[in-house]
Amino acid sequence: MTQLMATLAITCFICWLTAAPATAQQTRYYGPNGTTTGTSNPTSPGSQRYYDNRGNTLGTSTTNGNVTTYYDARGNVTGRSTTTRR
Repeated sequence: MTQLMATLAITCFICWLTAAPATAQQTRYYGPNGTTTGTSNPTSPGSQRYYDNRGNTLGTSTTNGNVTTYYDARGNVTGRSTTTRR
């Protein structure tokens, strides 16, 4: 009975490890005095979501080719930038 319970426990643990979501890389931004001003996280390939230092959403950006479009928290376009590769 104890061998069965040990096998079950190990199986559950392995399932838990494989089901754990991968964590996205977070970028932290700092002000001139060294305090954190906010963070950003990738939400999908080519997209970022930006947060202030309290965790409130500031907006998002999406990159398609060499054009990045910035949106505010409501989803309105606030700007675009183009990257020229040499």
